[in-house]
Amino acid sequence: MNAHYYIDSFVNYLIAERHYSKATAMVYSAALTSLLDFAESRYGLSSWEAVDDLHVREWVVQMMTDKCSARTVNKKLSALRSFYRYMMMKGFVAKNPTQKIHGLKNEKKLPVFVRENEMNFLFDKVCFGEGFEGQRDRLILLMFYSTGIRLSELVGLDVDSVDFYNSTIKVVGKRNKERIIPFGAELRNELQDYLDVRERQPGVRQTEALFLGKRGMRVSCSFVEKTVHAYLSQVTTLKKCSPHVLRHTFATAMLNNGAEIEVVRQLLGHESIAIFVIFVDVKARKCPISGAVDMMSICVAMLACCGCKIINTIVAIVIVMNIS
Repeated sequence: MNAHYYIDSFVNYLIAERHYSKATAMVYSAALTSLLDFAESRYGLSSWEAVDDLHVREWVVQMMTDKCSARTVNKKLSALRSFYRYMMMKGFVAKNPTQKIHGLKNEKKLPVFVRENEMNFLFDKVCFGEGFEGQRDRLILLMFYSTGIRLSELVGLDVDSVDFYNSTIKVVGKRNKERIIPFGAELRNELQDYLDVRERQPGVRQTEALFLGKRGMRVSCSFVEKTVHAYLSQVTTLKKCSPHVLRHTFATAMLNNGAEIEVVRQLLGHESIAIFVIFVDVKARKCPISGAVDMMSICVAMLACCGCKIINTIVAIVIVMNIS
């Protein structure tokens, strides 16, 4: 079997057993193909068994010569480590050449975020336009800012992802992990207004997607990125005006208003939230509940941020949770 067979086998494993998205799995595949091409052209190697730590180091040096960032190099090394762990597990190779390889030191970049007064100006003063498209665009911005969800998560939302009875949204994150995010009266009202208009769009019954484009199809990631950039650039001078910036903005506002770090971590679906502590003058406090944080704890923590536009509608959630 040629070396590319094992890459395909690894990709299938990531998708089927590790529940990686196809896009993430293909990023891993590209990294492995990069090393394989390098090893074949430089050393004439055609098997993964023949690759040793020297070849991997030379590959790293080549990437640095090609002006790859430390972040990019480390991501490719991470993919290679995962691949060789898989190869060892399956008995396809007898040694792991990545064991002696250390990643490059990353320079930590501060997360970029939009200031609260700028976000308030966006929703209070900026004109989103009349009709379906205006309501959709406003809801997209508010959804990012109020929930901190990822771009792919927002694009993947369906109408039935929204539970009005419990005031929650179900999102599917990385590795197909589901999580529940609460929302309050402001987002509820915007959602209901948008859905009323959405129902009157041509061909709407042919798709379950929450956010629709002009042709009645699910919006694309590139469309949402352009939409967010168009509106954010009207209220901030930041060079980067992306959905991910709004994710940082959500986390920063939550922490600055006293929310527990563990609660924000769970809302974001993040393994770590340490980077956001840079923005806040608070100490990391452990959640008093070990393990997963329940919905009530999340709601109470969000209520602590009621002075912020993000969280000014969470009172309704706490009431609902108390009733249930």
